[in-house]
Amino acid sequence: MFRSPIFILLALLTIYSCNDVSKSIPVQKSKNTDAKNAIESQKWVDLGDSYFKSQKFDSAFYAYNNSRVLYLIEKDSAFIAYISIQMANIQQISSDYFGSEKTIIEALPYIQRNSNYESAVYNLLGISSKELSDFDDALYYYDKAKDATKDSLSRITFENNKANVYIKKQDFPTSIKLLEKVLYSKVLDAHQPSKARILDNLGFSYFKVNRNKEGLGLMNQALTIRKKENDSFGMIGSYLHLSEYFQKSNPQKAKEYALEAYRTAIAIHSVDERLESLSFLVANDFKNTTNGYAVAYIQLNDSILKVRNNAKNQFAKIKYDSDQNRSENLKLKAQETEKSLKLANSENQMLVLLILGVIGMVMAIFRFNQVKSKSKREKLLEAYNTETRISKQLHDELANDVYHAMTFAETQDLTTENNKETLLNNLDTIYSRTRNISKENSTIETGLNFIPNLREMMANYSNQQVNVLVNGLDVLQTIALESNKKITIYRVIHELLVNMKKHSQCSLVVIAFKKTDKKIQIDYSDNGVGVPLDKINPKNGLQNVENRIDAINGTITFDNTTNKGFKVSFSFPI
Repeated sequence: MFRSPIFILLALLTIYSCNDVSKSIPVQKSKNTDAKNAIESQKWVDLGDSYFKSQKFDSAFYAYNNSRVLYLIEKDSAFIAYISIQMANIQQISSDYFGSEKTIIEALPYIQRNSNYESAVYNLLGISSKELSDFDDALYYYDKAKDATKDSLSRITFENNKANVYIKKQDFPTSIKLLEKVLYSKVLDAHQPSKARILDNLGFSYFKVNRNKEGLGLMNQALTIRKKENDSFGMIGSYLHLSEYFQKSNPQKAKEYALEAYRTAIAIHSVDERLESLSFLVANDFKNTTNGYAVAYIQLNDSILKVRNNAKNQFAKIKYDSDQNRSENLKLKAQETEKSLKLANSENQMLVLLILGVIGMVMAIFRFNQVKSKSKREKLLEAYNTETRISKQLHDELANDVYHAMTFAETQDLTTENNKETLLNNLDTIYSRTRNISKENSTIETGLNFIPNLREMMANYSNQQVNVLVNGLDVLQTIALESNKKITIYRVIHELLVNMKKHSQCSLVVIAFKKTDKKIQIDYSDNGVGVPLDKINPKNGLQNVENRIDAINGTITFDNTTNKGFKVSFSFPI
């Protein structure tokens, strides 16, 4: 049988972090379901609920999906809605937010027939949108979730979720306004963990607008409640907020809170919170060349990515296989129905099919030749443009340098040390220009191997002297980028790493990939000596970086202070 609303809400509260809560509602059984299918489907649903309760989410997803296939055949909207919500929950637990969103959208026509589910569905869509940095969509869905329920605690939860979005957007006055409105609600007195979430987020927002004393008081009050309630996930959130609070005023205390969050995350076997705690520790000890936290962060992050990518692939395969089986079942039903009908005008039908087939074949051949001809013209034009560009570069960049080097060698005494050194420098310059032209015109894989090749290229610059940390690279897998933009990403990051190796003298490099407001943003930072902005020129490659970003309608900013590292941030529209 289905679980009660209270059971499902409490189960999800133990799974999700302290900021977002997703809620499911049990269903009423449809009267239109075939008896045999109903019994089989109910078995799969009960099995899925059992696995979900014991947090065996891959098995739960498989069981729910088997039930979903049967109910889709019968078009039982009530069960489809419930199962889809549970499957989307599981995908979010495994950080498969795109997959979760797709599962909900596929089932939306069935869910809309059961208004009791709207609140849970919109909250799930809000969570996915927030985690994918689509903040405007997240706010829209949380408002829809709030409007779809009359439950006071749920409405407060959605207000808190909205406040979290504004905190992500750095709009702290708005988050304060939302949280102050619900803080003194009487319903929170009966649910202390929810009250602690409100207090902690409000205190953090106060701190961000320089109301430090009030903010610290509320954050400490939230931590006290969470300790009393033995809310380990909540305590981690409090520790990290307090660590950020003391980051400037008392770095040692900030580090102690981050360590406390790290220890708590290890104790409850929470890899996400453990990873977040490590990022705080890395930030507080950024210039330490033997940063053990950075190494731990890399190892844990790589492990999480492998596990979650496997989970995402597994979920996709389960759905694909089940859809194939469903298709086969539908075909069998159609065949059985067709046998009960008389075939009429079969010769005419065959003739029509034959005519259509001939027409289709002729059109396909014509289209193939048209595309082939167009492709040939485009390749010839591209080859001509490439040859012209290389010819111009050779003439403008190399011919004069080679001539001057030859003249110098013929007219100067090369036995002297100074002349010999000058000639070698001139030859090195010619070599560098030649190498750059070669690299600029070499082929870059923009298909399935683009991300592995990009990851490998960045990894090649990580060694015993320099750690290169990469965060969020998988966001590129979820976006259909044009080839020229992929090439630009590869070339720009390569230029920055080459510049780092030549000039930076750093021990740590961080490269972060983000998707924000229909744009891709890439942030580069190192802890080296920096490059003065007045010395950015084509010779150190940074001017090339600006030109490449400008060519794809992007923007780039250099945030640089000598002896305090070098930072570059660039973005471009998707």
